[in-house]
Amino acid sequence: MAADIPAEAKGGPDAFDLGDGFRRFADHVPLMMWRTDDRGRIVHHNECWLRFTGRSLSEEIEGGWRCGLHPDDFERHARIVAEAFAAQESFTIEYRLRRHDGAYRWLLDTGRPLQENGAFHGYLGSCFDITDRKNAEEESARALIEKETLLAEIYHRVRNNLQVMVSLIGLYGRAAPEPCRGSFDALGQRVRAIALVQQHLHEAPHIASIDLQDYLRRLASGLGNLRRPGRIGVIVDGIGNGLVEPRTANALGMIVAEVVAECLDATAETVSCSIAITIDASVGAPVRLSIVSGSGEAAAAGKPGVPMLGPRLIAAYAAQAEIEVSGTATAADPLLLQLPEVRPAFRPAAP
Repeated sequence: MAADIPAEAKGGPDAFDLGDGFRRFADHVPLMMWRTDDRGRIVHHNECWLRFTGRSLSEEIEGGWRCGLHPDDFERHARIVAEAFAAQESFTIEYRLRRHDGAYRWLLDTGRPLQENGAFHGYLGSCFDITDRKNAEEESARALIEKETLLAEIYHRVRNNLQVMVSLIGLYGRAAPEPCRGSFDALGQRVRAIALVQQHLHEAPHIASIDLQDYLRRLASGLGNLRRPGRIGVIVDGIGNGLVEPRTANALGMIVAEVVAECLDATAETVSCSIAITIDASVGAPVRLSIVSGSGEAAAAGKPGVPMLGPRLIAAYAAQAEIEVSGTATAADPLLLQLPEVRPAFRPAAP
């Protein structure tokens, strides 16, 4: 729409008159249309526009349409349109315009310069009513805020409950016979790992689609400091990032935590453990992971007094997220994970 209409501006034909034929055509188009001259003065609004505003063509041409702009959109609209006119470039803008019944409706307004033989003759524009889309976007934003608030509350409660569980396990472990204490310690460490996985899921920038490499790197750093700091290293590398759903990320986090726990359970406190995770997130193929424990052979042998539950737990976590799993995490037989295909409804929109 015109940037700034002089008070004395009047409608009428100009050097690039569209003619009565076009005007009749425009009046039958079920779309709000407008036209300016080369000075930015309104020279025409079609019938669809006039029915929307409830004003006459003469009122609109004399600047009446500007009275319908929402006060919060007025300056932004004037600035964007003025810049486009100065550069004689196309523009698109969303703004609210008051309808004949007093309700403000969101419009998507697109204006294109009219040029002939290198001469600029003004703009021709059209408007779509996008109120329903804007309302849907606002509702989605509100729903997302409510969801994030609910997730934060759930995470807070889960964290508190896990802390209570760790305390109880510690109390029972200290009261248990000496041969059983190793099992209680291992159980307590696994509950702490569960809490850490939940923490990093909660802290993910986009909970609906989690960047796998970023998530596993952050989780690996936390697992390394959770137990035997300085003597456990987890390296995450590979091709692509891979975006996964929360349930898949949760299962992968628990699997990685279990591989780390098995490695630590099977080795002495003075022994360093290293875990290598390789991600293959090639475009057009399912995401695959390969995990090798530097002390995998020792983990397979186990440590006296600590039950070897790793393979069973890993299989259970993988089944929950429909992850195909094989291997034992040794150098000769890496733990191979293939993630399920991403559902179409989940695929994130292109930026």
